[in-house]
Amino acid sequence: MTTATALHTRQDEPGTAHRVQRYSGFRPEVQGLRAVAVLLVVIYHVFLGRVSGGVDVFLLISAFFMTLSFVRKLEGGRPLAIGRYWLHVFKRLMPMAVLTILATFVLVAVFYPGYEAASWRFQGVTSALYVENWTLAFGAVDYYAADHSTASPFQHFWSLSVQGQVFLLWPLIFGATWLITRRTKLRPVPVLAGFFGAVFLVSLEWSITRTAGHQEMAYFDTRARLWEFVLGSLIALAVPYLRPSRGLRVVLGWAGLLSMIAVGLVIDVQGAFPGWIALWPLLSAAAIIIAGESGSPAGLDRVLSSRPLVRLGDSAYALYLIHWPLLITYLVIRDRPEAGPRSGVLLVLVSVALAIAATAVVEKPLKRWAWPERSKPRLALVIAVCLLLVVVPAVVWRAHDQQRDAHALEHANVDNPGAAALSPDYVPQGDPQAPVLPVVGGAFPEPELGEQCPEDMELQPANRARCHITVPNETPDATLLVVGNSHMHQWIPAIETLAEHNNWRVVSYIRGYCMLATPEEQLAGHDECVPWLDDVDTVMQGADPDLVMVQGTRSTADDRETLPSGMRQRIEDLAGRGRQVIAVRDNPRFDFAPARCAEDHGADAPECAATHTVLTTQSPLRPVADASRRISTVDMGDLICPDGRCTPAIGNVYTYWDGNHLTPDYVRSLAPMFVERVDRALAEAGFPVTG
Repeated sequence: MTTATALHTRQDEPGTAHRVQRYSGFRPEVQGLRAVAVLLVVIYHVFLGRVSGGVDVFLLISAFFMTLSFVRKLEGGRPLAIGRYWLHVFKRLMPMAVLTILATFVLVAVFYPGYEAASWRFQGVTSALYVENWTLAFGAVDYYAADHSTASPFQHFWSLSVQGQVFLLWPLIFGATWLITRRTKLRPVPVLAGFFGAVFLVSLEWSITRTAGHQEMAYFDTRARLWEFVLGSLIALAVPYLRPSRGLRVVLGWAGLLSMIAVGLVIDVQGAFPGWIALWPLLSAAAIIIAGESGSPAGLDRVLSSRPLVRLGDSAYALYLIHWPLLITYLVIRDRPEAGPRSGVLLVLVSVALAIAATAVVEKPLKRWAWPERSKPRLALVIAVCLLLVVVPAVVWRAHDQQRDAHALEHANVDNPGAAALSPDYVPQGDPQAPVLPVVGGAFPEPELGEQCPEDMELQPANRARCHITVPNETPDATLLVVGNSHMHQWIPAIETLAEHNNWRVVSYIRGYCMLATPEEQLAGHDECVPWLDDVDTVMQGADPDLVMVQGTRSTADDRETLPSGMRQRIEDLAGRGRQVIAVRDNPRFDFAPARCAEDHGADAPECAATHTVLTTQSPLRPVADASRRISTVDMGDLICPDGRCTPAIGNVYTYWDGNHLTPDYVRSLAPMFVERVDRALAEAGFPVTG
C-alpha cells in the first residue's frame, strides 16, 4: 500500500473525524492562563525578588498546545512534516528573541559596568542559540566563576532555551509514534502515553536526585525539566476523555488559580525547584486546564476567557522577554537590590505596554508574513539572518575589546609593573594614565595546567581531567606535586618560574573548592570532593614527588583564618611519608571584589580597600612547621597587601580578580619574590635548591 493510500484509508476510518475533533479548537481559557502565568512571573520578579513557578506553567502550556497540534495530525492521518515544523516554530520565535537580545546589548553597552560586558555578550549569543540554560547550569558549578554583583540580563532566556530544545525533541517522539502506528494496529494516543510516561518517570527521578545534590545546576538542566513538558503533553492526551461536572469544573478552576498564586509565597522556588515540589504549580495549572469551559457564570474560565486576559496572553511571550532586562537594567542604574513600589509599578506598566506594542508591530506581522512559508529554504534563511543579527555584533564588539586590550598590553612591562613596584629601589617610568591590568570581566582566567597525566596513572575517570603535567622535564633535579583547589591553581604562573629556576618537574592535581582536608571540612561540594580526595594517593604514587605544595591555612571572607584538623593531619602525613611539604598560607578573602569596586568608585576609594586577620597574626601552621623540618611555610600576604592594607591595585595591576582569587598578571609579577621565599624556606629545612 502506498503512503498516499495509507493516509487516505486512515482518514476514511470510522470515528477518525470525531477523534481529531477532540484535539481541535482554540482554548481561550488556556490563553488566559498563559497571561496569568506571565503576570505571576513579572510581579514576583519585580516586587518580591522571587521566582513564582509561573515559568513552569509556561513550559507545561507550550507542551500542551504542541501535543494537541501533533495529535490532530496523527489521528487525521496527515503528514507530520517535522522538518518544516522545526523551521516554522523557530522562524516564529526568533525575531522577538533577537530584537530583545539586540536591545539588551545596547543597554549593556550604555549602562552596565565594563567588566560585565564580555559575560553578558557571550550569554546573548548563547540565548540566540537556545543553550543559555546550559551556560547558566555550568556557571552555577564553575568554581572559578566571578561573583557577579548583578543577575544576567539574559538569565530569563534559560527557560526559552529549554523550550527550544524540547521543540526539537518532542517531534521525534511524535515521529516515532507515527512509525509505530503505521506498522501496527495501535492508536496514536496510547503509544504517546507510553512514550511520555517513560520520559516522565526517568526525568522526574533525575530531577529529584539532581535537585537534592546539585540544585543550582538542576534548576537549568533540560533533563530535569523534561517531565514538566511531559505533564503538559499527558494532560493534552487526557483532557478530551475527562468529563468533570459543572460544579467540579468551577471548584477545580478557582482552587487551581489560588494554589498557583500561592506557590511563590510559600516555597523558595529558586532554591527548591525543579524537584517533585514543582508538581505544585503544574498540578494547579492542570486543574485549571481540566476545568476548561465550565459554562457557569461563577467559573474561572469566564475570567480567563475575557478579552483583556486573552489579549495579554497573546503578548505573553513578548512580556516575558522584555520585563527582565528592563528590571535588571533599572537595578544597575539605580544601584539597588530591588525595585521599590512606585518604580515597580512603572516597570510593570512599561513592560506590558512595550510587549503589546512589540507583539502588534513585530510578532504578529512576521507571523502573517507569507514569503518565508512558501519553502523550507526561505524559512531557513530567516532563521540564519536572525542568528547573524546577534552573532555579528557580538563578534565585532569582542574584536574591539581585544584590540583595546592588546593596545594596553603593548607597554605593560613599563606601565604595569605589579609587585615590582614594591621594591625599595623601584623608579616609575610608565604612563601614569595607563589603564590598570588585567581587564576584569567574566570568569576567573584559569592559568594553563599543561597536558593531562598519563593514563597508566589509573585515576578514576572523573579525575583524569584534574591531573596535569604542568612543567614537563625529562631530567629534573626534583619533582613537585601541587595539590589543592583554585587557591593553589592561582599560583601556577609563579610555580612555573620556581620550577624553571630549580630545574624541577611539576605535576598538578587541582579541583575547584576541594582542599586537602576531610570531606566535612570543605567549603562546598562535599560529595564532589570525595572521589578527588580518594585519588590523591594514586597521584602520589604515579608522580613520586620529592616535594608537595599545598594550601597551608584557610581564610574566610568574615575575617578569620583557621587550620582545619583534617588539613593539618594531611600535611603531617605527607611529611611523615618523606615528602618535603611547601604549605602556602592562604591569601585574604573578601565579601566584595576590590577590582570591581575600583572600576565603579576609583582605585583610591576607601570602600575598595580592606584588611584581614591573615595580615596581622601568625600563621596557624607555624607551630606545626617549627616541629618538623619536612614542613616549610610560605607567606606572601605582605606582598599582596603591603602594610596590612589590601588595595585593589599595586603597580597598576589589579591584585584580586574577584573576592578571593589573585589575578594571573599579579601572580606573575610576584614570581621572583615567590621563588626567593620558597627557596629560603627550603634552604632552612635543608632541602637543596638552586638559589
